Amino acid sequence: METAVRRWFSVAASVGILATSFHASAQDPAQCQNVKFGEVGWTDIAATTALASYVLKSIGYNPSSAIQSVPDTLKGLKNKQIDVYLGYWAPAQTGQVTPYVKSGDVKMLAKPNLVGAKYTLAVPSYAADAGLRSFEDLGKFKVELGYTMYGIEPGNEGNNYLNDMIQKNKFGLKDFMVTEWGEKGMLMAVKKAVEQKKFIAFLAWEPHPMNVDFKLTYLKGGDAYFGPNYGEAKVYTVLANDYLTRCPNVGKFVSNLQFTLDMENRVMGSIMNKVKAPQAAMEWLKKNPAVLKNWLNGVTTFDGKEALPVVMSTL
Repeated sequence: METAVRRWFSVAASVGILATSFHASAQDPAQCQNVKFGEVGWTDIAATTALASYVLKSIGYNPSSAIQSVPDTLKGLKNKQIDVYLGYWAPAQTGQVTPYVKSGDVKMLAKPNLVGAKYTLAVPSYAADAGLRSFEDLGKFKVELGYTMYGIEPGNEGNNYLNDMIQKNKFGLKDFMVTEWGEKGMLMAVKKAVEQKKFIAFLAWEPHPMNVDFKLTYLKGGDAYFGPNYGEAKVYTVLANDYLTRCPNVGKFVSNLQFTLDMENRVMGSIMNKVKAPQAAMEWLKKNPAVLKNWLNGVTTFDGKEALPVVMSTL
């Protein structure tokens, strides 16, 4: 115990944590010890959920997650089968999330947990060099693209946008189809196409290691669907509607969570290189403990102790 405390003081001093003051929030009731996260099969949400889960486990909680579609995740939040969802991408998921927020069935935190993200169609840069640079160009290259655009998991709003374009013959896409394989299946198709120097159009986003693994070009002209600046996005946290008052300590923690593109790219890269998500999260936090200063501001362990030194001791 003495060694662990000494180690924490050493690390804390190096990142300036000792200069902070601690204001404990109310302890959570027993029923809050189990924290249920929603996931939708995206590696970025696996990364952020793993980071949050590592911290919660370190302070005495029992986090778990369920992988479902976005619609099912929202239903789970409404029915209180899920407590927290860290992956509401706005505006891509706005059409699905807004009715739940307006009806009061779920609670969206006002401050995003990630800014600077983007989400729209992309192609390998060699396809862009050949002239496929915008949504308007898709129809011109329908043969090269195999009359196909690659989406992700069924029910995703991005897939819905692509299908709407096809149904309305936007950008000359009436002969196209959307392949819904989920993130991993889509990326396998991209990898195969790139290896063979074939054309492929697919949903892409940042943060994600795909931006490092492949030389990509995001397509212009999809503003009406994905929003301006290549689908520039903010990512928000969505909670069961009473969670902040029902479980105020975890509520404080998830309200404090702020991620960065670099953070997520690195944790996601480890996960996609076969490192298990909890291990990837722990390794990143071990190298970057200063982030815990803000994440754990005003947060206690489940049994009411100061959270920060406890988490530091686990690293």
